[in-house]
Amino acid sequence: MSCLHPGDRCTVTKDHSPAWKKASCSRGALDDAIIIPVVFFTLAVNKTLGFILSILMRLLDYAFPLIVQIIWLPLFAARVLGNVIIGVINGALRFLPLSETKRREWSRSIRRNWSWLRRKITYRAFELAVRNGFESGMAWVFRRCRHLTPNTALLVIVGAVLWLPISFGAATAMHMILFAKLTSWPAWTQLLHPLATVIAKSKLLVLPVYPAAWPQAKKNSSVQLMLKSYQSFKLLYFIRKVGVRYRQAETASIAAVERLERTAGLASVIRWLREAQVAKHLGVDKPTQKLRSFFSRWSIQFSAEYYEAKERQAKARAD
Repeated sequence: MSCLHPGDRCTVTKDHSPAWKKASCSRGALDDAIIIPVVFFTLAVNKTLGFILSILMRLLDYAFPLIVQIIWLPLFAARVLGNVIIGVINGALRFLPLSETKRREWSRSIRRNWSWLRRKITYRAFELAVRNGFESGMAWVFRRCRHLTPNTALLVIVGAVLWLPISFGAATAMHMILFAKLTSWPAWTQLLHPLATVIAKSKLLVLPVYPAAWPQAKKNSSVQLMLKSYQSFKLLYFIRKVGVRYRQAETASIAAVERLERTAGLASVIRWLREAQVAKHLGVDKPTQKLRSFFSRWSIQFSAEYYEAKERQAKARAD
């Protein structure tokens, strides 16, 4: 209620500014008896999952170099084997009825071709080949999904979502049946384990479908209705108040942890863990950043803009 002058009629005004909405959500009320326990439970789950994720990232930090070495070993073995084969071939040339000039030409040609092939048998070349193959497949998926109708694109995404549990369940069932029939079935049936593994990993092949088909699928009327309903749901007073209470609880938890560090004398220990001194002592220089850098080189391949830009560049070069 506001009066501009003493003689004027007082009018009731409603302030719907963001500040007023935030202040209204910050006031205590009876609904806090439900909101606060939900917020603390959600915060605890979020922090626990974040802690588990950080541990997994740290484990990947040390597993990633091991995986690289596992890939590097067969490549190194192939290079050594190639060197042996080239040496045997050069030795065999001495026993062939060839002139000295012809023998030297053949030897130089073999060494030159092997030198070119040897440069291709490296981890960097392997990663580049996998990346190029992956990009080609992704580009094909994006080109096909770009011309889908909204209904078809939505069906494609639904099918991809359903394939995740189907592939996992089918692969698990195959492994269990094969192990259960180990003594009664013929030995060659155990060779079906790799097939079960391929079925389990096939869910990775549907990953490009989601970003590729989503631009068309979101034009579907039912999807538009769900998006509008979600936006309306976010504007509900109860949901906005849950968000405010969650941010307040998160700020309070950070302050409580900092106070515990000072009072319990754990500040140096916490700081030591935060700076990852264990990784430093083991000779690993910020491994998580290296791992994230590796994944960042691949994450861009899941965006439609990346492939559209590459297509424009290819057309520009062709013109």
